[in-house]
Amino acid sequence: MKHRLYRYALVATLALTMAVGITVMAAPQAQDSANPANAPTPKMPDGHPDLTGFWGGGGGGDGEGGGGAKTDEKGNLRELTPARGCHPGMKVCAPAVNQSNDSTFVGRMDSNRPVYRPEFWDRVQYLDANTNSEDPLFTCQPYGVPRMGPPTQIVHKGDQAVFLYAQGGAAAAPQDFRVIPTNNPKRDPLRSQDLTYYGYSIGTWEGDTLVVESIGFNDITWLKSGGYFHSNNMKVIEKFTRQGNTIRYQATVIDPDVLMQPWDMTPRTLRLNTKADAFIPEGLPCQELDQKYLVGQTHH
Repeated sequence: MKHRLYRYALVATLALTMAVGITVMAAPQAQDSANPANAPTPKMPDGHPDLTGFWGGGGGGDGEGGGGAKTDEKGNLRELTPARGCHPGMKVCAPAVNQSNDSTFVGRMDSNRPVYRPEFWDRVQYLDANTNSEDPLFTCQPYGVPRMGPPTQIVHKGDQAVFLYAQGGAAAAPQDFRVIPTNNPKRDPLRSQDLTYYGYSIGTWEGDTLVVESIGFNDITWLKSGGYFHSNNMKVIEKFTRQGNTIRYQATVIDPDVLMQPWDMTPRTLRLNTKADAFIPEGLPCQELDQKYLVGQTHH
């Protein structure tokens, strides 16, 4: 497993770099630390909130990225429940290191899970039990929407918002992007037939909330770890509501082919990084060289 150990050593180093470059980068300046939502909300010329900025809490969706903040029932910011961490012999402790923490099991404590039609539960359990060989992340596939979660950076100009994403983990593709028209254009019927990792997205405004509706997904990606697959008829609705130096991010998955009901993913509150030198570090390429040699079912 020399290739794997070498790759994870590199990724561990990257993870620590990202922890400095993105996690630290996500901390707002002192004047906003008490309640960043009370800061003035910048506006676009058309009066809608300007979503531009670097946003802490990006990365893997629904908390999978191992960072960021969520809101409690009153809408107050709270930190994600941390994993118990690495074993005493670990020299490097980071989410991307193989078997370095129990974040997978912490995630299983979340009661907010998609509810599948009865005929698909056997498949979900099979995919979950065989994560090492079945999870698309371990064969270098992108996270996809909605598993990738909210963007790390948004560039908002005119009737367009560009979402930029940092590398999500050891098996994820390097940085990716999405270009979202925000003026509710009519969908191209031919493009609507394409099946992609990130879907065909169109944005519209509902008051001060940008609503992004995406269709045209392939069925390769998962909704989150645990074998939660989806069909290629999935629709995802994402909502971005800026208040001061925060954005409330909410995603809903609609997939009647496999789900009993729409799944509202746990909302996340992103904080603006006000550092002038904020940036997205370059990620490592994903190369899976040892997949055929895996013999156990221990989760990564």
